Amino acid sequence: MFNYLWPILLVIGANTLYNITAKSTPPNVNPFASLSITYLVGAVLSLILFFATSQTNNKTNWTAVLFGLAIVALEYGYINVYRLGWKLSIASLVANIGLACVLLVIGILFYKETVTLRQIAGLLVCAAGFFLLVK
Repeated sequence: MFNYLWPILLVIGANTLYNITAKSTPPNVNPFASLSITYLVGAVLSLILFFATSQTNNKTNWTAVLFGLAIVALEYGYINVYRLGWKLSIASLVANIGLACVLLVIGILFYKETVTLRQIAGLLVCAAGFFLLVK
């Protein structure tokens, strides 16, 4: 069971630290200066972990570049969300509700995932929650 749960617990813990850090970034600091240091630390750590866990197949493709673009946009967006005054307790929740709804549709359209009535009900609850949070 732990092998199934540890990655999601890591995501939750890292995302908690991520949002607190994004909200704590000083408003007078250029966000791209901050992100440059962030990526330098991330690059060094990734390189160390790459060598520590290296396998025989180390090929990558276009996804690494697109992932980098997505991460910069995500982090720049979160820094600005908090600078515009969004509350820590609301911003990530609204973003993740919107993300869940978008990914459900993408999963159906592009990955041929099946949708149950329970998921549709969850989507409607997310939409209602989204509406209540931003109103």
